[in-house]
Amino acid sequence: MTAARLRTVPGWISAVIALSATLWLISAGAAYAATTTDINKNVDNTLAHFERDVKGGKALVQRAAGVLVLPTVIKVGFGIGGESGVGALRVKGRTVAYYRMTGGSFGLQFGGQAASVMLVFMQHHALEHFRYSSGWQVGVDGSVTLVKIGAGGTINTATTNQPILAFVFGRTGFMYSLSLQGAKYTQIHPKAG
Repeated sequence: MTAARLRTVPGWISAVIALSATLWLISAGAAYAATTTDINKNVDNTLAHFERDVKGGKALVQRAAGVLVLPTVIKVGFGIGGESGVGALRVKGRTVAYYRMTGGSFGLQFGGQAASVMLVFMQHHALEHFRYSSGWQVGVDGSVTLVKIGAGGTINTATTNQPILAFVFGRTGFMYSLSLQGAKYTQIHPKAG
């Protein structure tokens, strides 16, 4: 590589980082601007979609100690990536708190996608640890088991005895490309409306 070409690489890297940061801030800011009414409406729609498309999904949600539903998690990446979304924690069908999920990743990646994420707390101690942690992080403060949906929309029952289950799905069905490892969940206080 010539000396002239070496000088242009940092500029290119800076542009990629700036573009990624801009997209990240736009998606995170737009998600945070939602009101409690908007978030709850989107959570209701996401739960209805889950219960309709997953056999046993409604019973699983009813049996759970609590469910965190993030209707739209946006993942963007241009070499450096990030994920962001907001949602509501429901206990016994009632919203008890609102949360933001953030995460970042490095590596070869380009583009963006949106998905819904649900954390289903099957044990009360796991739910309480989540609720009373400041900035709960997957893999640090607790483990999450990503549940794969089988043929005909059935849940793999071998995984449902884990403390925290995760479901990731989009318009085209269940997805597994959205990494939850290292994702951080922080309680937020959106404006009422």
